[in-house]
Amino acid sequence: MTQDFIVVIPARFTAKRLPGKPLIEFGGRPLLQHVYQAAVNSKAAEVVIATDDERIETAARGFGARVVMTSPTHRSGTDRIAETASLLQLPGSRIVVNVQGDELGLPPALIDQVAGNLAGNRDASMASLYAPITSAQEMNNHNCVKVVVDARGYALLFSRSAIPSNAPDKGCRHIGIYAYTCDFLKIYTELPVCELEQTERLEQLRALYHGYRIHMERAAAEPGLEINTPEDEEAAQTSYRERPVD
Repeated sequence: MTQDFIVVIPARFTAKRLPGKPLIEFGGRPLLQHVYQAAVNSKAAEVVIATDDERIETAARGFGARVVMTSPTHRSGTDRIAETASLLQLPGSRIVVNVQGDELGLPPALIDQVAGNLAGNRDASMASLYAPITSAQEMNNHNCVKVVVDARGYALLFSRSAIPSNAPDKGCRHIGIYAYTCDFLKIYTELPVCELEQTERLEQLRALYHGYRIHMERAAAEPGLEINTPEDEEAAQTSYRERPVD
C-alpha cells in the first residue's frame, strides 16, 4: 500500500454514553493520543484530528497533532470528515481513512489494510473490516456492531442486534474503521439521513440504504479495545495496566 492516503480522526467531547472519552487517560496519556500514535505509525501520508471542541483541540495540539476545527452540527464522524476534506482541499481521488478515536491499541496494520481494501476494490464506495464474534455475550452486546457479508465480501447489513440470530459462532463484529475517497465523502453528505441509520445509530447505513456498496475484509490483526461505556473504560484500564498496548 502506498502512502497516498490520509487519516482523519473525528473526535467529539460530548459522547452521551461516556462524556469526555477522547481525553480519558491510559498510562498518563489521553485515549486520543494513543489513537493518534497508532495512525502516525501507519503508512498514511498525514494524520489529522477533526473536532469542534476547544478542549480536544488544546490537548491534541499539545501532543503535536494537526487539528482541523469543524462545525458542531455534524450528525456523524463521516460528515465531520467530509468537512475536513473540503477545508483541506483534498483531491477527489484521495483516499481518506476514518479512524475513530475510541479504540485503544488499534494496530497500525489495520489502517493500512482498510486503505488497501478500498484501493483494490474501486467498485466499492467504502471499505471496512470485521472480526469473528467469539461468544454469545459478544453477539448480544448492543455496543458490538454486527455485519453480514455476501459471497464477494460486500456488506449486506449492519446492526446492533444479533445477526444472524441464534448463531454466535457465525457472527462477525464490525471494526469501526472506514476508507472512502473524497469524491464519495461529498456524495455522502448530500444523501438524506435514513430512518435505519437513526434507529441503529450507525452512520454506514446511510450509504448502504441509498445503494452504495461497502467492501469488507477480515482484519489481518487482532483489533484494539473499543471503548463506548464506563464499563468498557474500566475493563480497558485493567487490561492496559496488565499489558500496555503501545
